[in-house]
Amino acid sequence: MMNEFEQDLDLKLDEPRMFKVLLLNDDVTTMDFVVEVLMDIFHYDLDSASRIMLEIHHLGRGVCGVYTEEIALSKQRQVMQAAAKANFPLKVELEEE
Repeated sequence: MMNEFEQDLDLKLDEPRMFKVLLLNDDVTTMDFVVEVLMDIFHYDLDSASRIMLEIHHLGRGVCGVYTEEIALSKQRQVMQAAAKANFPLKVELEEE
């Protein structure tokens, strides 16, 4: 049986919650822009970014990566800012793993 200190320590050592960052397909955002976002924000090479973009296009959404909550929220903000600056309605969602 754990004492109170051991229980507190055990809680602190839990793995962080992880979140998928998902891009959603729409009829306005260009494929080139999605590839650019995947390369600039998520650091994919051209082939990987193109593959994910096609998944988004054909399936309606695609996973860009899995991150801790803080990083996932940062990626979400970066995508939304880039989309707004380029006047695209690209949507990004977070989904807990």
